[in-house]
This record gives sequence, structure tokens and C-alpha cells, in this order.
Amino acid sequence: MIAVQGVTGASIAVLGLGRSGLIAARALRAGGADPICWDDNTAAREAAVSEGFTVTDLSRAGALDGLSALIVSPGIPHLYPTPNPVVAAALDLGIPVDNDIGLFFRSFATSKWDEFDVQPKVITVTGSNGKSTTSALIHHIFETADRPAQLAGNIGRGVLDLDEPEDGGVVVLELSSYQTDLARALTPDVAVFTNLSPDHLDRHAGLGGYFAAKRRLFAEGGPDRAVIGVDEVEGQYLANQLSEGPVDDRVIRISSGRKLMGPGWVVYARKGFLTEWRKGKQVASVDLRTVTGLPGAHNHQNACAAYAAARALGVAPRLIEAAFHSFAGLPHRSQTIAEIDGVRYVNDSKATNVDAAAKALAAFDKVRWICGGLEKEGGVDALLPATGGVIKAYVIGREAVNFALHLRGVETEVCTDMATAVSRAAADAEPGDTVLLAPAAASFDQYDSFERRGEDFAAQVALLTGER
Repeated sequence: MIAVQGVTGASIAVLGLGRSGLIAARALRAGGADPICWDDNTAAREAAVSEGFTVTDLSRAGALDGLSALIVSPGIPHLYPTPNPVVAAALDLGIPVDNDIGLFFRSFATSKWDEFDVQPKVITVTGSNGKSTTSALIHHIFETADRPAQLAGNIGRGVLDLDEPEDGGVVVLELSSYQTDLARALTPDVAVFTNLSPDHLDRHAGLGGYFAAKRRLFAEGGPDRAVIGVDEVEGQYLANQLSEGPVDDRVIRISSGRKLMGPGWVVYARKGFLTEWRKGKQVASVDLRTVTGLPGAHNHQNACAAYAAARALGVAPRLIEAAFHSFAGLPHRSQTIAEIDGVRYVNDSKATNVDAAAKALAAFDKVRWICGGLEKEGGVDALLPATGGVIKAYVIGREAVNFALHLRGVETEVCTDMATAVSRAAADAEPGDTVLLAPAAASFDQYDSFERRGEDFAAQVALLTGER
């Protein structure tokens, strides 16, 4: 555990006692603070009481008196669309509001580091799509290179639940916009920006606010090196803002699908090959076409980001390439579940928005597409240009009929539930086809998470193997 520093004797409130909130309370107590906890969920409060924490309704009059800070869990709004009432009261009283990410960055380095030969490093990854795969891939690269590494944040463990770093250790943090928006301290050594597409717009009052939340990690975090995806204008702008000129190698620009020019440090993937250039010279090249755990252009972008982050900390290209080939991928993200009679079954349940689904569709030919669910703002019209390889769509969800009506030019079958969709797609599929779950929608109309949706898909595919 990372004990929070500089809080001895302080009364600090923790609002929200999910995974990150309860860990924050423990870390605060380990640092000598007196945590005061609250969650609207009774079970969460009981869990805190069982660990000996003080539980107080922070919304009652006077509950915030004497507090040094309020630590807020990521799911609780602090600004848009409207602040949580407890957060609003803290803002009114001038009580500092922070989150576990801010606590981590102010507490990670300790006096023990004076004894290390190599200072530990923190790599952060943010963006709209590909954060989890990129973070897990970076972690895998360092493990393959025999460097002590830990993975946390929006994936894996809570940041304050990490072990104290070893000599030369690397911590990889996946950070969402909810986490970067509020953290009062952001000081990564290497920061990665994958891409940007519309998401969480209500929470950030529009696309500009969403981008601004992610930009904080770079503009205020001041990383030693920044790895920036420049396939959207926001990434181009961010790279330009951080760079002092074309040869400034503190910024590593990455792209999937186009060759990057200029004398700076660039990594790009084109026609299945990843290429690194620095100071106008090609440094290395990796053939991604045979890397089964990273299919498609979107995963090639993830590979570029992970490659650049590892190179920024001195990992050799041959070690990175070896790690690519041993990377199995993440569950629910372009995950091959099975191949049955020449038909590939791929679970990309994490493709919950239009941009992610479009990238998943582009990764495969002859697709039998399982899609649908709770539509996000903007609908699915922007997805239609990516459906050229779709043979047929099998639509699930409570509003399956309406979802299918939006898929103009695509043959559709309304299946409503996963079992029917998998069964019908399997019956229609021919050798060489890919049955792809890429919903382009949230899962909450039928499942409590995208993971549960992906697990149902995998279970239905498993039944096919038993039938054949």
C-alpha cells in the first residue's frame, strides 16, 4: 500500500466507498490521518464500519466542519452536469477536493528512493479508446524485459493499493477523464495520449471539456516525455503545445495508418508495419501482421503508443517486439474466443461507442456483426461508413428494432438477446467469416457491465462447441 504523506492528524472525508474510495481511506489511515467515510450504499458503509472507519453522513449540517480535505470517488460528479451536494458544500467552504490519483502522486516518492540505483518511473495512459490495451501492453513489455512493473488505475488495482516500488520499478496507470479532471497532483514521468472521440460529454459539458480533462495530464503534469496520438486534431494540437520545435524529442508523435514526417521522434504503423524514426533516421521496424493479440489498425495504434512509451524508458526494440508476440490481449477487447469450422468468434464488448466499434469492424473481413444495446448520445449514423465489410448484423438489446432501423444499407436481423444472436450468426456463418461482438452501445439495458455482456457472448460461443 502507498501510505498518504503529509496527513498526520488530519481529518479527511472520503465520499464514495467503492474500490478506490475504501482503498483511499486505508491509505489515509496508514499515513496517520483520521478518515471520515460516507457512501449512499448501505453495504458499502457496513464494509467501512467493519474495518473500523468512522462513517458519517457528509450531507448533514456541520458534517464538513474541521475537515482538511474531501476525497471523491471518480463516479461522483464534482462540476458537470451539477456537483454532488457534498462536493458543492466543500467548494463553498473552501475545503480542498481531491481524488486517489492526486493522493498517489503526492505520496509515491519517499526517502527510501535515495538508496535506489535507478529511480522508479510512472507511465500514465489516457485517451478515449485503447487505454486499457495500451496500459496492459506497456506493463507486459516491462515484465518481458525483466523490469519490475505494476499496473493500476482504471485497470487492475487501485493506485493506492500498489506495493511500494522497487529499485528501477515501473508503474503503469490507466487514467480516465474522471480521474485526471480532479486530481490536484499529476506528475508522471511518461504520459500517453492515445486518441480522442466523443464520450462522457454530459460529465464534461461537451467535447472541449472532455479534452481539457485529459489535457491536464500533460499541461499541468509536465511529463519528461509525452507520447501523443496525432490522428485527430486534438492530438496534433496537444503535441504542438508541448513541443518547443520539430526536433524536440520530449514529444513522441504516433499514428496508425499514415507516415509521419519531420526530424523529430515518431512511431507509426502503416500496412501492418510499425516503424520508429528519430532525427530523420529509421531506428527500427516491427511486422505487426503476425501479432495475433493486436489485430486491426486500432490495435496497431495501441502498439505504437506502448512501443513509444517503452522506448522512452530505454527498452530495446527487439525486447518490445518479443513482448508483442507473447501478449494475449485483454478480455472483451478484440479477444478471439474460439475458431469453429473456420469461423472466428471475437469478443469486443468494450466497443461501447461508435468510434471503438468502427475500429473493431475495420479489423476484420466478412463480418457477422452482433451489435446493439443502450445507444449513446449521437446515435450510430457515424458508424455507417465502417460497415462495408459487414455481411449481416444481428441486433440485440431492448430497443433492438429501433437500433436496426438506423443501420441503413446493412442487412439486419432483430435477435434481442445474445443467445439468439450467436445462434443465428453461427448458423449463417461460412468458413472465413468472423462473428464479431462490437455493440457500439452501452450494456446497461440488459447487463450490469460490458464485462457481463462479453461473458455471455463467450458462454454462448462455448455452447456451440458442445453442439458440434
